[in-house]
Amino acid sequence: MSGAENPLPHDPADALAAVAALRRLADQLEDAAVEQAMRAGWSWPQVSEALGVTRQAVHKKHAKRLIAAGVQLRRRGNERV
Repeated sequence: MSGAENPLPHDPADALAAVAALRRLADQLEDAAVEQAMRAGWSWPQVSEALGVTRQAVHKKHAKRLIAAGVQLRRRGNERV
């Protein structure tokens, strides 16, 4: 990559701090988007497909937080919990 294509700061500490900040932001965006989708009635398979991960992975990462937030989660057979 040339310098024009590489947006990294010259200082590795700054570059790594930027990566960490982007990961935190991505996690926050994912949490909000998953909650929005589940409140809108999406199923775990729909959310997992949209995120490109397995249903089990998205459920493991988000279910407890969503339940604590009062989100009614879907179970197999389109039932609401």
